[in-house]
Amino acid sequence: MPTSLSAKKRHRQSLKLYARNREIKSKIKTKTRRFTDAIENQDNDTIYPRLKEAIRTVDQAASKGVIHKNKAARKKSYLTRLYSDYQNKLG
Repeated sequence: MPTSLSAKKRHRQSLKLYARNREIKSKIKTKTRRFTDAIENQDNDTIYPRLKEAIRTVDQAASKGVIHKNKAARKKSYLTRLYSDYQNKLG
C-alpha cells in the first residue's frame, strides 16, 4: 500500500482510470457483438445503425486514449469489411 500522500492520491486516480477504461472497452465489445449478431441474423434494419454505433464507440475510446489509434483503425476496418462483405453477398 502507498504511504505518502502523493502515492495515495495516485493510487486513487489509477483505480478510477482503470474502472473507466474497463467500462469503455466493455462497451466496444458489446457494440461490436451487437453488430456481428445483426449480420448473422440478417437483420437488415439494424445492421447499418449498429455499425455506426460501434465505429463511434471505437473513435471515442481512441480519442480518450483508452485504445491506441491504430487499434481503433484496425477495428473500424474490420467492421466495415464485414459490412461490405455482407452487402456484396446480398447482391
